[in-house]
Amino acid sequence: MAAVDRRAFLLAAAGVAGLAGCTASPATPAVPRPRVVDHQPGVVTPPAAETGFVAFDAVARDRAGLAEALRALSAPVAGSSVTIAAGASLFDGRFGVERPRRLTPMPSFPGDVLDPRWCHGDLLVQVGADTRERLEAVLARRFPNLTPRWRLAGTHGQRNLLGFAEGAGNPDATNTALMDRCVWVQPGDDEPAWCTGGTYQVVRLIRVAVAAWNAEPAGVQERVIGRHKDTGAPLGESIEDDGFLFAADPGGEVVPLDAHIRRAYPHTGGERRILRHGHSYRRTGTDTGQIFVCFQRDVELGFATVQRRLAGEALQKYLLPFGGGYYFVLPGGGGFAGEVMLA
Repeated sequence: MAAVDRRAFLLAAAGVAGLAGCTASPATPAVPRPRVVDHQPGVVTPPAAETGFVAFDAVARDRAGLAEALRALSAPVAGSSVTIAAGASLFDGRFGVERPRRLTPMPSFPGDVLDPRWCHGDLLVQVGADTRERLEAVLARRFPNLTPRWRLAGTHGQRNLLGFAEGAGNPDATNTALMDRCVWVQPGDDEPAWCTGGTYQVVRLIRVAVAAWNAEPAGVQERVIGRHKDTGAPLGESIEDDGFLFAADPGGEVVPLDAHIRRAYPHTGGERRILRHGHSYRRTGTDTGQIFVCFQRDVELGFATVQRRLAGEALQKYLLPFGGGYYFVLPGGGGFAGEVMLA
């Protein structure tokens, strides 16, 4: 059932009560207006050239303090986009807000070496900008009732650190019906009403052994990923399209059984699509990696299922996931992100 606009309902009810005091005829019950579902930017819109992520812990004492923080985070800044998400810890009872049903702290998966200093957070702010200077100016802002927990920025280009096309095989983010089915929480989902129009966001901070990867011949790299490096097409195919099936290659002669694309989406039917964004970061000469981001309607059926399938993939020895978290992107609309959550 769609959520009721609480403010409109109360105003309408007050109007009916006033009329009842000056007329003997029965008042016509006011029909509350349903909430207009809206989405935040930064999800289905193309990734910005420069994107930064800052996780915060909330030190607000009450809902009013949290609202003040969310209002400040939502304030527009020219030349940038801001996406605000909530971590599981925000729903620990401090603010009396109902938790999204599928939101939990991100667990450790096989191959992870998670550093608590780089994980989780009450709130996650994703900022996109066209230049690094503009991005840094936005990220440097101070916000009331929030303490920074971790921060990392990266760039989005045509190719990732591994030299392969970024976003190959992604679902079409311009297909509204597909995004409604795969990404956005819908009315009638087993979620609090305020969650409609939001989405589950997963962020993974991953160090990449770039030197070891670059030392591999291109043919080895292609079999690890399962794609041609120049075109992005699956091995044995000529176009970048994941509509192929592996049934014709049961032994993995063309696309190895431990190739990344084969493990991620085996195409056996029933797989849930996730919308992926990738951002490359470079902090020092050796600390180089990927900020992996994905959005889905159900994190367990989406990312978590894919990640479990990736255990033992050929790519795993080049990657070291060390941080990130599970978050819920708040619905858009209203005066600020999170207003409907606090209503």
